[in-house]
Amino acid sequence: MKRLEPTVKITALLLAMSLAGCAPIMPDLHPQPRRDIATAELSAGIKLAREGWPEAQWWTGYHDEQLNALIRQALASGPSLAVAAAHIGSARSALSSRAADLGVDVSAYAGANRQRYSGTGLFPAPIGGAYFTEETLRLDLRYNFDWWGKNRAQVAAAVGELNAGRAEYADSEQLLAASIAQSYFRLQGAWARLANADDMAAAQTALVQDKAKRIARGLANADEQRAAEAELSLIRKQQAMLTSDIAHEREALRALAGADSTALADLKPVALTPTPHALPAHLGMELLARRPDLQAARWKLEASLSRIDAAKAAFYPDVNLTGSIGLDTVKVENLLQAASRTVYLGPTLTLPLFDSKRLDAQLDGARTGRNERIAEYNRAIVEAVRDVAQGGAQLQGIEQQIAQQTAATGSARAQLASAQARLDHGLADNGSVLNARLALLRQRDADVYLQQVQLLAEVALTNALGGGYREQAPLATASK
Repeated sequence: MKRLEPTVKITALLLAMSLAGCAPIMPDLHPQPRRDIATAELSAGIKLAREGWPEAQWWTGYHDEQLNALIRQALASGPSLAVAAAHIGSARSALSSRAADLGVDVSAYAGANRQRYSGTGLFPAPIGGAYFTEETLRLDLRYNFDWWGKNRAQVAAAVGELNAGRAEYADSEQLLAASIAQSYFRLQGAWARLANADDMAAAQTALVQDKAKRIARGLANADEQRAAEAELSLIRKQQAMLTSDIAHEREALRALAGADSTALADLKPVALTPTPHALPAHLGMELLARRPDLQAARWKLEASLSRIDAAKAAFYPDVNLTGSIGLDTVKVENLLQAASRTVYLGPTLTLPLFDSKRLDAQLDGARTGRNERIAEYNRAIVEAVRDVAQGGAQLQGIEQQIAQQTAATGSARAQLASAQARLDHGLADNGSVLNARLALLRQRDADVYLQQVQLLAEVALTNALGGGYREQAPLATASK
């Protein structure tokens, strides 16, 4: 015990000095207000037929195995997810580095060196002028008391960044699934509209031929044929545009799914089937748990708050305890003898007495970073509510348009039936039937286009509602 008394006295002295060695912490003059997401609500006028949140793997609700396969492949090996995964790896490495500062740091050392001491130096003979080989075996220990919580705050910040990375990965998955679904529906819509345009081109070609026959009989003039030919050119222009759109969307899908040049060769046209969509009656805190981007913004904010705690803790003295135990000898045969043992124990104290400018700058930087994260968080909340509101309002408007379009298509179908009946009774010519058929095909093109727009709006609203995401169990400690 007597051997430890000097160390105990020194430790007590260091503790006393630490109480007086704190640098003054500057006040926080410009804190950024944080938006309360619990107040986030939709306008009362935005309502859909059903209520609720998207389900996980929402895309399976369209009952399209081609779409399911594309999204499965993209989620398994899509190149866009590699970046998000790399961010998680970096955050995990940073957490491991910070966690290593907690607790006891233990290291072992073994060494040997041979040295000749000067014969005219500090040590006289027989040491001076002789060679000696020194062997050392030592166990070093270091412990940081972290009384002010600086290391724990840095670990908490690293945990926040890792949780943010996990949420960003989930957000990347949802965005990827939504992008594939929208590109796939645009492809299917272009296929359907191209098939309809082919029928229109056939009907318009027949009409041009009918005009030529009527001109030959003196029943029509050349201007009518030129007008019909001009309309045919517009239809063929639409065919070329849709063919280009198909090639464009196929390449977009290939890039999103990370597929090779032949992976999408078996894709086939299928009928577009919009599904009744749901909108939750209330948003509030549920939107925070459902949107991975909001979760990422929240965790980044939590990390910034922990960095402020760490910056504040730096204003207080830092106390470390270091020690070692081992064996040291100049004769290898004596290495394991008790007389060769060495013991060292010593506290160290770092006082921030003349470092206030650097500490102030660090704290100011941490507070500025917090304000940035709060601003980003507030903006993310506003944009999230806006996305949901716009998506719901757009779907409402599309449903109303579809109702009117359905009525227009029904009228065009009735006109075609009437024209065909008059032709059968000799009360109309073939040109009237062809014009009525073209009118119906134009309405069908509008039908398909609105179905495509509805599907795209459904996917956009699904993504705005979080795509079936649920808040993951966060990492709470460095050991997880």
